Amino acid sequence: MASVLSDAEGILFIDYLEKGKTIIGEYYSSLLTRLDEKICEKSPGLQKKNNLSSGQCTRPPKCFGSGEGKLRDLHYELLEHPPYSPDLAPSDFCLFPKHKLFLPGQCFSSNQEATTAVEGYFADLTKNYYRDGIMALEHRWNKCISLKGDYVQK
Repeated sequence: MASVLSDAEGILFIDYLEKGKTIIGEYYSSLLTRLDEKICEKSPGLQKKNNLSSGQCTRPPKCFGSGEGKLRDLHYELLEHPPYSPDLAPSDFCLFPKHKLFLPGQCFSSNQEATTAVEGYFADLTKNYYRDGIMALEHRWNKCISLKGDYVQK
């Protein structure tokens, strides 16, 4: 399983969960720390924006208590959104639909080969592709909230 974290300019980082492992609070907290480091590394002169959209970071389940604490420690605020809404996750409406078209017919002989192909795929996308996906989020968020979570893009 891969956690793909991106912004309007491209991929910040991809984390591959070890086979047989599950996402627990400690892992989630570690992802948030790495995300914060990448944001600060990428824009050291800019004051950090203190909110994360649902597409960047969904509210962690209750069992991820350390993830909630990490969000507070890093001074991030989550934007309110209906739970489990694929309409508000850029990965679901922007990153992965085209990626799914890239995968059919591919056969990888190792995890490293698959990882290289995935990272190459994302590296080949233009900055406009990432920016347009993030820009579409505001419209989707407003529509989904006004419809109390019933919005689904057709």
